Amino acid sequence: MSYARGMTEKDSAFYAAWAELLEWMRGVAAETDGVRFEKEGDFPDYIYRMERPYDLPTTVMSASLSLPNGRPVLIAYASPRHAVFKEVVLHPFDGHAYRKLTVAKDGTHLQEHGRPFTRERLKHMADDLFALPRA
Repeated sequence: MSYARGMTEKDSAFYAAWAELLEWMRGVAAETDGVRFEKEGDFPDYIYRMERPYDLPTTVMSASLSLPNGRPVLIAYASPRHAVFKEVVLHPFDGHAYRKLTVAKDGTHLQEHGRPFTRERLKHMADDLFALPRA
């Protein structure tokens, strides 16, 4: 695995879109009572970078929208740099269904099966998940 080469344009677009999704998650948490944004983990590139320059737009590889006690409700994570197929996975913590997002061909946004994934869709998904009864 070589970190000396720069990222491809498509990879750069993917990580920029991931950073934007993280900002949306922070925004949803800030505007919604009882919801916290939490960083769950960093990219291995950041953890093991040593003296290498770090060129991804964020260190965050996984994050969640969580209850005030820290229990995750929705977890999101992005593929690391060495993965061949880059995707973001949105996974409801108590569920078996999940969504996979990829970067659009034009590199401007994340999409799910060709349909743009928007901040509004994230907000709707979070609202639905946080409205479920908790044990």
